[in-house]
Parts: sequence; structure tokens; C-alpha cells
Amino acid sequence: MATSSPVRHAWRVLMGLLLVTGVLFGINALGVHVFEKSSWSPELALDLQGGTQIVLSAETEDGAAPSPEQLDQAAAIIRQRVDASGVAEADITTEGGRNIVVQIPGVADEQTRARIQSSAQLEFRPVLATTAGTNQYVGEDGNETAYPTPDDSLNATPTAEPTDASDLAWVTDRLAAEFQAYDCANPDNDPSNAPKDQPLIACDPSGQAKYLLGPTELTGDAITDASAGRDPRTGAWLVQLTMNGDGAEAFGEVSTRLNQNRLAELSPRDQFAFVLDGSVISAPRMNGQILDGRPSISGDFTQESATALADQLKFGALPLSFEVQSSDTISATLGTQQLQIGLIAGLIGLALVAIYSLIVYRALGTVIIASIAVMAVLTYVIICILAWRLGFRLSLAGVAGLIVSIGFTADSFIVYFERIRDELRDGKSITSAVEDGWGRAKRTIYISKSINILAAVVLYILADSTVKGFAFTLGLTTLIDVFIFVIFTHPVMQLLARTKFFGGGHKLSGLDPESLGAVYRSRSQFRQVPTATAGRGAKNARAKGEAERRQTIAERKRAEALAGDRSSRTGSEGDA
Repeated sequence: MATSSPVRHAWRVLMGLLLVTGVLFGINALGVHVFEKSSWSPELALDLQGGTQIVLSAETEDGAAPSPEQLDQAAAIIRQRVDASGVAEADITTEGGRNIVVQIPGVADEQTRARIQSSAQLEFRPVLATTAGTNQYVGEDGNETAYPTPDDSLNATPTAEPTDASDLAWVTDRLAAEFQAYDCANPDNDPSNAPKDQPLIACDPSGQAKYLLGPTELTGDAITDASAGRDPRTGAWLVQLTMNGDGAEAFGEVSTRLNQNRLAELSPRDQFAFVLDGSVISAPRMNGQILDGRPSISGDFTQESATALADQLKFGALPLSFEVQSSDTISATLGTQQLQIGLIAGLIGLALVAIYSLIVYRALGTVIIASIAVMAVLTYVIICILAWRLGFRLSLAGVAGLIVSIGFTADSFIVYFERIRDELRDGKSITSAVEDGWGRAKRTIYISKSINILAAVVLYILADSTVKGFAFTLGLTTLIDVFIFVIFTHPVMQLLARTKFFGGGHKLSGLDPESLGAVYRSRSQFRQVPTATAGRGAKNARAKGEAERRQTIAERKRAEALAGDRSSRTGSEGDA
């Protein structure tokens, strides 16, 4: 006999679940063994793992105390920088009217520290000259010799009034000598606080090249957005900028002038430099006139370098400079204790759900336990992948969300099983009850889970950062719950309904129609109950009582009306 269509469908769905599980484990295995950025254990947040605390003291240009608005804006930009670096669950707060406290899970790497600690005043300056980053030159004897310290007697005033920021009139004799003697490797050279209306000598982050730059023409406030992407023509990585109205107008004038320098072959005066805290992070060449405020920077970029540059340009304009007051390691002793307590609470909850399921649903309860186990496996590997790809870290609030999800998950199965039992009480076969119960239960469950997901999304958007972990794990487990319900629980029930133990309605299966009160052919027509023995009669009476108890008001009134009709007919026949 050919296998029935529901059975084939159930096996296909379960094989699909097995395939999805294998793909998820394969993705995380790539992250662990190939990219070496993932792990087989979830990443923990600051409250569970401990981490690094950096206290920054804000400083204004005139030495006055920063305003609350400036401090809040600086804290928001630092949070954007930290989030862009892939660090999740970071805690960034203001303190004492002058300090910003940054707490990062785990040990902060040097790049993350640099992003946080840099005052990062972003400036656009035209390039006047560029050369290697050393102060050495090869003399006539073939040996390298350092350029001498500039003589104080050298002229330091432009001989002619510069007409624009690219005018070489800015390069005085003293400035030219300073440029030659400038050593990028000398830590005493700090151009970060140079006046914006004067030329500047700065180096790239590697110290391999140094630049003589004109006065500032734009600041980072002109940039509203920066993103990394691919050139649609060449496929190469580039950085796309978007400027505000004033920035677009000013950049249009700059691009026009630099493009004219390019056409006149006045290199490197066709370049403009992005100077971030005194360091030239990029010095692209102008290839045309840009008037729409949407310039793009191309070059020998990788995805990582393009993204890093976009982040620097987007989050670079801090309204304050900062001095690091302290950098300490935070212990996770208290968080570890709370995690242990949370795990114990979760295990107790699982045990109670398992015991309740076995008592109420007998062997059918094993389906609930198996579904929760499959859900736990998928949730675990997805959290590991999210830690690698999105920087997600599991906090105490997130653990609470996972524990709460146990009860929500059990609700789905209880709704489904009760619908199946209702169908059995209607006198349907077990296989029909499983299919019809599925059709009635899934609508209820979809609506219920949609509300849970909506609540999790609203909570994630509006709640404080300490609660976001709860909202995220709650929403994630709700989605996985629906997934398991569709591709595991129902297919398993389709297969079990065709076994002798469950399909035959064994007393321990949880699907015994007689013990469920299936004593009527329809909602309004009871079967005749045999009364061969007192024990049998009492049992059927209890079953009939269960069926009557589960009737709706309309069904009960209909049954009473039919019973009254039968009594009237019986009385009429007796009179006759």
C-alpha cells in the first residue's frame, strides 16, 4: 500500500528541519574553524562576562565646562562608534557633568580603544604637498641625513595674500623647512589642536606619508551619512558620502577648484585630505566637479577598510575633546552568580513543564519535551552565529527572556493538543483530529505569536539598553517557536497518529477518545451509553458529563431542545 500524502509531507518537512539545522551548524563551524571569529559558546555581555571600563573627561576649547547637550551628543557619537566596531551590549553613560563612562564586554582591543578615546575633530583640508613620512634625505655622500631644525629667522608670513585654501602662498620659508624636518615617528608632533584657519602638517595613520595641508574648508558637521558599497561599473569598494545643504554648496566650490588643478596637472593640489584628530585618514584625488553633495571616495579598498573609513567619516565629528581619566577591568563575579541562579530557575521551569506535560497529556507530553529540546538546540546555535555576525552578547536580561520563552513555547503545544482532543470528542478519528486540530490551532497560535513579536519589537525600540536583551531574545524565541510548531510538532503528530500506540488510542497515549469524553456522534446528538455493569455505567456517565461540560451554550440549548422533542414524542406514543 502506498504511503499516504500526509506521511510523505511530514517526512519531507522533518528532513527540511534536519537540513536547516545542519546548515546553521555548518555556518557556525565556518566561523570557528575558517574565519576564527565565532565560538561554540555564546558571547556574554558586560554584566555576565565582565569587561573594560574607560572614563573620559570632556574638554572644551576654552576650558569651560561642557553643556549637558554637548555631553549627551558626544555620548551618542561614542555609542555609534562602539556599535559600528561590532561591540554589542556596551554601556555608555554620562557622569558628573563632565565625564563619559564607557563599559565594554570583554577586553577592548586597540582599535576599539582608539575609536573611543579619540577626540576626532574631522576636517576637510586641501593638499599642498606630500612626501615620505621621514625627516631624512640622502646626501651627496650617499648617507641619510636628517633635515635641520628650522631657523627662527626664516620668514613665517606669506609674501602675498592667499586667494584660496589651495594657494601655495600659504607655504612660507619657515613652513617649508618645518615640513622637511617633520618626522611622523616623533611622538612629540601632535597636530590635533592646530588652528583651522592655518596650514597644517599631518601624517597618515601608518606614518609612511606626510602632507602639507591648507586651511580647513569643511568640517565633519557637513556630512550627514557615509556608507561603504561597490562601484556598479567596476565592482570595486568605495565610500559614498552625503552632505547637508551648506556642505554640498561648499564642497561644490572646493571640487570645482581641485578639478581645475587636476586639469592643469598641478598634482598634488588636486587632492583633498580628510583629517581626523590630526591624522590624514584619506587623501583622494578629485576626478570631477561634484555639485550634488554626494561625493564618493574610491581607491584600493577592501570591504573592511571601506567600512572603517565610512564609520570614521560618519561618526567623526565630536563636539568635545577627551582625556582618558582611567581604564579598568570590571569583574563579573556578581553576574556569574546571577547567571547560575538564572540557569537553575530555567532548569526548574523546564522540569515543571515536563512533569505537567506528562501528567496531563501522558505519552503525548514527550512531543512537547522533544519540541522544546529542538527549539533549545536551534536557539543556541543561532545565538552563537549572531554573536559572530552581529556582535550580539547574552546579558542577564537576555537570559530572562529565554526563561520566559519556555512558558510561551508550551502554550503553543497545549493549544494544539487541546484542539486535537476537541476533534476527538466530536467522534472523529485520530488522524482526522490531528489534521483538523492543526487547522484550528494554527490560526490561534499565529495571532498570539504575532502579538508577542509586536510587543518585543516595541520594547526593543523604546526600552533602555539594559532591557533590549530581554526584548531581543523574547522576539527571537517566539519566531523559533512558530518555526518549530510548523516544521516539527505537527509533522511528528502526523506520523504518531498512524502508529498503533497513538493511532489506536491507547490509554497512556493521551489520545484515548473514551477517556476524553467522546460519547456523542455530533455536538448535539449523544450516543446511547450501554449499562452492562455498574462500573462501566459509572465510567460512561463520567465521560458523558465531560462531554456535556465542554459544550457551548448554543450546543447545550440545542441538545436540550432535541431531548425535549424526544420526550414529547415518547409521551405521545404512550398516550396512543
